[in-house]
Amino acid sequence: MNITVNFCCSYLRYGLLAARAEILKAGNANGYSNCVLAGHQGQYKYGGNTFEASAAPSGSSFSECRADVVKALKVDEACTHMKCSFGGIWNGGGGAGQKNLFVASFFFDRAAEAGFINSNAAVAKVKPSDFEEAAKRACKLNVNDAQSSYPGVQKDNVPYICMDLVYQYTLLVDGFGVDPQQEMTLVKKVPYSDAFVEAAWPLGSAIEVASSS
Repeated sequence: MNITVNFCCSYLRYGLLAARAEILKAGNANGYSNCVLAGHQGQYKYGGNTFEASAAPSGSSFSECRADVVKALKVDEACTHMKCSFGGIWNGGGGAGQKNLFVASFFFDRAAEAGFINSNAAVAKVKPSDFEEAAKRACKLNVNDAQSSYPGVQKDNVPYICMDLVYQYTLLVDGFGVDPQQEMTLVKKVPYSDAFVEAAWPLGSAIEVASSS
């Protein structure tokens, strides 16, 4: 089997926990967030900074949260390279890797917590649209209902389950240009030698992996 790995540019501030801060900054003009579940009043702390993270009076909204995420990703920022993904960042040149995507880390965790993959599996086949559907369901809930619906989500993460799923869908589709119906592989563990090791995807250096037999 041949493996091709393409390293592209830096996506600092766009890992899931850091992205929450960017989304809150982008969509908090009225003192609340369209991405935070109804019933939550509080603040979000990241990187030594504190951000207001209270729900809108009407609760979270998939469409309005998605608009905030697009703004946070700076999808329309000027591109000084041949082709960019988002934020004016070079997309790495594309290539065969974009047709055979492996994604890991919080993508796997949120998909398992949202219930559309088996949390005990090492890998799972999904589409970006699966994240969209899960996000639409999550964004309709309040904090208490979400706690009951997603018992595997840590309590501190429950208010952000709508935000996280919307972000993951929007990052794939609007940020990296993945077709919503393209199948990709979520990876929790990868085989190495005689064992399975934990897989992680640091957005500091995004990776595309193409494999062929």
